[in-house]
Order: sequence, then structure tokens, then C-alpha cells
Amino acid sequence: MMMEDRVPRRSSDRMSIRDGLERMGLPAGDLHELPTSEKRFPDGAHYRFEIPSTEGPRCLEAVLEEADRLDVVVHRVSQGSGVFMLTDAELDEFVALAAAANVELSLFARPNAGWDASATTWAPAGGAFAASVRGQDQLAAVLEDVVRAAEHGVRSVLLADVGALDAFSRLRAGGVVPADMQAKMSVMLPTANAGTARVLAELGASTLNLPPDLSLAQIAAIRAAVDLPIDFYVEAPDTLGGFVRLHEIPELIRVAAPVYVKFGLRNAPDIYPSGTHLEQTAVALSRERVRRARLGLELLERSGYEARRSELGAAGLAVPAAAAPVTA
Repeated sequence: MMMEDRVPRRSSDRMSIRDGLERMGLPAGDLHELPTSEKRFPDGAHYRFEIPSTEGPRCLEAVLEEADRLDVVVHRVSQGSGVFMLTDAELDEFVALAAAANVELSLFARPNAGWDASATTWAPAGGAFAASVRGQDQLAAVLEDVVRAAEHGVRSVLLADVGALDAFSRLRAGGVVPADMQAKMSVMLPTANAGTARVLAELGASTLNLPPDLSLAQIAAIRAAVDLPIDFYVEAPDTLGGFVRLHEIPELIRVAAPVYVKFGLRNAPDIYPSGTHLEQTAVALSRERVRRARLGLELLERSGYEARRSELGAAGLAVPAAAAPVTA
């Protein structure tokens, strides 16, 4: 027998991988034709604005003041330092400010591997491990952050670990945290393809934060696979690449709706974990992020693309509730 007769041959009628992806309900590839999304927020809107790295009550005050001064509607603010980095009094003030303004407040449920004694996160190939929850004790600590946030009235937490998301969803289903508590996925958990997006949606995620270097074609493929709102940095901090993509806002909204347009800052210091020693810097950065949102809004208006924006307190926003004990 000749050697070539023993080599397996590909059957001409075998289903191609791309056909298989389509049968799974996933796009066969990136959608370079950039189809217009017909999906919307519950109120019918295409987009909302998010200001990240709003690290405490003083930062939120600055965001709200600048939003009023610059006529920018800020729908959601998010924090990165973690629930455990806020005192009870700070949490209550944070919640009161957000609730009064009808703004969603999303706090990070920490810690993660990069913040403890993990040596791997400092290794050349270990950076991807930093956002993971390391061990069961740390998983318990993350979930304690979730429960504490809920007890103070917070209704949205950031998660950066698949296991933490699954545990959160089970606690929510079991009544340990409120049924309206949302799981906002952190950009530190890479949702870089439609398959990952669908898995996170099935595990109970509420919104998906995509890597800020994805092309519009890649984003369009993810949008085709899931209905969840997408969060996307149109300006990313240097730690995430420092991309400034404000001019893509009209097309981003068109292909990715419903989308939270998220304004980070290039050329800004990393302030995580924040505290009073960094408060003046954190407040100044918060004000500039709102100014960036004003720039984005004006670019959108000049583009001529007519997109519907949510009002404050719109359906689907996890605006904080009055603080009350949570019972299982």
C-alpha cells in the first residue's frame, strides 16, 4: 500500500466550520458589511453614555456637575476600585447621589488575582490572569462585595471572572441578592468573539464590555449573536491601549445598538485602587471624561446620523434603590 493511501482524506461533503458556526446561531465570520443593528434598549433607544472610573461620592458629584454644565446626559457611572474600598458612609452617599440623579451606579466586586500575592500575574505571560478570581476564599470575598453592595441599595456590579458570574447568577436566582441586580461584565474579561459573548449571556450577564481594539466588523458579529447591551470604550485608558475612537461613534451606534458609549481617558494615571490620597486627581479625571462625552456628542450631532438616546432613569438602567437589608 502506498503511503499516500493511508493518509486520511477530507470528505467533500463534510460540513465546513463556517457552516457549522451558522448552524450554531453564530456568524460565520466578522461582518465586514457592517449591518445596521435593529436591536434596542427596552425604551427603544440606540445608545446611552457611561463615565467609568467614578471612584467615589466626590467623583460622582464632579460628573453630575459637569454633565449639567456641558448639557451631557450621563446614564451610568462605573467604579473600578471595588466595593470593599468604600466605607459604609461612602457607599450610602454614593447611592444617594446616583439615585437622586436617576443614574445607574455600577461598582466593581473585588478582589482579583492581580491585587493579591499572585506571582503569576507579574510573569511575562501572566497578565491575562490578573482579573481572575484566585481561589475559593477570593471568590467568597467577591460575592461578599456583591451582597454588601446590594444591602446598600446598589443594583449593578462589575464582574471579571466566569465563575464569579455563574455564582452571582445562582445567588440572584436563589434570592440572596435582589432579582433586579445586574452583572456588568468588566473589560478585563475579554469578550472578543461572538461565541464568548453568547456564553456570558447564557450565564446571566446583563451587559458585555468588549475589548477596545475590536474592529466594527468584529463588533457587528458579536451584536448579531446576542441581544444584551454592549459597553464600548470610544476612548480607552493607556492600560487598555489608549485608543481614541471618537470619530467612530456614529457607526458604532449604528452597528452595535443597544450600546453604552464609554469615555475613558488617554494620558491619565491609573488610580486603582483609589482613595483620599488620589481624590483631587480622580475628581479632575472625572470632569474631563464628561468633557470627552461632550466632544463625542457634538461629533455625533455633526455626523447627521439620527440615533435615539435614552432619558435618565430609563427602563433597564440599574438605578440604585433605597438601602435595605437583603434577606435570602
